[in-house]
Amino acid sequence: MAHAPRSDPLRHADTAMVCSIDSLATRAGVDAMAAGGNAVDAAIAANAVLAVTAQHMCGIGGDLFALVHTGSGPPACLNASGRAGSGANPAGLLAEGFTSMPHRGDVRSVPVPGCVDGWWALHQRFGSLPLADLLAPAVRLATEGFAASPLLAGMAVRVRDVDGAGDFTGLTEAGTLVTRPGVATVLRSFADGGRDGVYLGEFGEELLAVGGGEYTRGDLATPGADWVDPLGLTVWGHDVWTVPPNSQGYLVLAAARIVEGLDLPPEDDPLRAHLLVEAARQAGHDRPAVLHEHADGRALVDDRLLDARRAAIRTGATATLGDGWLDGDTMYMCAVDGHGMGVSLIQSNADGFGSHLTLPGLGVFLHNRGIGFNLDPGHAACYGPGRRPPHTLSPALVTRSDGRLRAVLGTMGGDAQPQIVLQMLVRLLLDGADPGHVVGGGRWVLTGGSTGFETWEDADSLEVIVEDHAPQAWVPGLGERGHTARIGSGNFGHAHCIEVTAGGLRGAADPRALVGEAAGF
Repeated sequence: MAHAPRSDPLRHADTAMVCSIDSLATRAGVDAMAAGGNAVDAAIAANAVLAVTAQHMCGIGGDLFALVHTGSGPPACLNASGRAGSGANPAGLLAEGFTSMPHRGDVRSVPVPGCVDGWWALHQRFGSLPLADLLAPAVRLATEGFAASPLLAGMAVRVRDVDGAGDFTGLTEAGTLVTRPGVATVLRSFADGGRDGVYLGEFGEELLAVGGGEYTRGDLATPGADWVDPLGLTVWGHDVWTVPPNSQGYLVLAAARIVEGLDLPPEDDPLRAHLLVEAARQAGHDRPAVLHEHADGRALVDDRLLDARRAAIRTGATATLGDGWLDGDTMYMCAVDGHGMGVSLIQSNADGFGSHLTLPGLGVFLHNRGIGFNLDPGHAACYGPGRRPPHTLSPALVTRSDGRLRAVLGTMGGDAQPQIVLQMLVRLLLDGADPGHVVGGGRWVLTGGSTGFETWEDADSLEVIVEDHAPQAWVPGLGERGHTARIGSGNFGHAHCIEVTAGGLRGAADPRALVGEAAGF
């Protein structure tokens, strides 16, 4: 049997709820709704706080995706992932001897950050409270200070020598007071001048200086957030929605569809773990070849393709992977209000503190989402001017057959995000588990490479890493079926879920985040 989760994260609310990795952010979101705001207002307020307190995962220098359900039918879908600057030159990297995008310390892996554009687009379309009011808690924490979380304190040691990381030079242990005056400046600029107050203000000027020709003023003047059609599939009697490519969200849908056609045993049976792992492998092995910003999401989840992949799965052994279908640190949060609006939002630096480059006068870390590009001339995902890189961010939202909201859910975790969300969906929609177990139950993840963003580069050589409180039979059972499996530490994500029930809301923030909280009223 599985060990008990480290804590029971299940919480209940009558009307409104927010889940995030930081109680300070959750409270800001709940307060926004208590003041008359909606779920989008709550999401902006909470995410702004996280940009202050969780720089090791997200921030103003990162990207954003969001799904917004407004009462019935498909959700609105926002892609606020930044584009490479006009100076992007793959030939230059190749000439320097690079065979892949530089991971850190190189501005060429920093597309124009999309976070503020995402907040602006959300507020312009759905916001009901003044932007200054929503940002006020974040500004106060950045100015007056906040107690560093254990995760921030543990990560800060990695960037103490980074130019512009002065906010964290005195951070030695959890509870240390941290101020972010530069971030407060950017937030005030946003409150006063909207997106142009940021991208054409001090933030933009510093970005141009750091870029050294990678970006133009025109790149920053062009809004980087787009409302797009969501990608959805019907599984287990519900419509599951995510963001289309350049997001890898299609992998959630593809794996869920594959699993829907399998006879799953109970959770403690290692056969279940095997079948879910195999579904994830079948769905994802050709991701490097097929995922790019112009990929046809519907084609990637076509039933004819998924039926063939399901048919390749064997109960007693790992399957041989086919030839494909050719013709990545992050925070996730969610909010539901009392008017039928639900928000599933994910925002990220890509890998930890991102590129380890900052806007030095402001102390804002820049993401390294450009690591999703490749340097293969002619490939649709090749680094180049104005292109969006393949993205690991994959938020999810579930509606009932009549279009009403059932749940908002998602996780951080780099390449593992779809695998974690798949396990959550199975527990929620097939098992009928409450969000406490959906979030707190033991997980497995597939891992390969060294960064958390290289899983599918060698899909035949993956390890299955299993949490220590997962069912004890999983590891030997997976090994008997041909997997390389072990108990270990891995990127098991910080997942959250809010479920809408006839009796109100129930939700859970991931206890793996240590200071996460689900709260509401």
